Amino acid sequence: MNKRALGTAYEQKAVTYLTENGFRILESNFYCRQGEIDIIGFHDDCLVFVEVKYRRNLQAGYPEEAVDLKKQMKICRASDYYRVRHSEHGDRQIRYDVVAICGEQVKWHQNAFSYVTGKEGNLWFHW
Repeated sequence: MNKRALGTAYEQKAVTYLTENGFRILESNFYCRQGEIDIIGFHDDCLVFVEVKYRRNLQAGYPEEAVDLKKQMKICRASDYYRVRHSEHGDRQIRYDVVAICGEQVKWHQNAFSYVTGKEGNLWFHW
């Protein structure tokens, strides 16, 4: 299985996990010039932008650790574009989540990071 197919399979696993836990999916694999967002949806009255990360094991580190400041900034820029294009969601609070999959274990980190513009970053996890 190539990298893209593997990514798609684990994104689908994340979609299943999220929907089983009360998340309503609006869109998957949203692409724009600013970046990509794996999953967009609603949870607890928030418009949520979700990044999915997978690792087969912990040899390369925790999957969450791959959502570094640079990745956070790309997600935030893409979320800005999404919100401009979908103004019907303009009154909703927004949230940035990470779904980390390591082997078969799935962890959903709600409110994983705050909106970042480039000077700040606050992602820190413990598996």
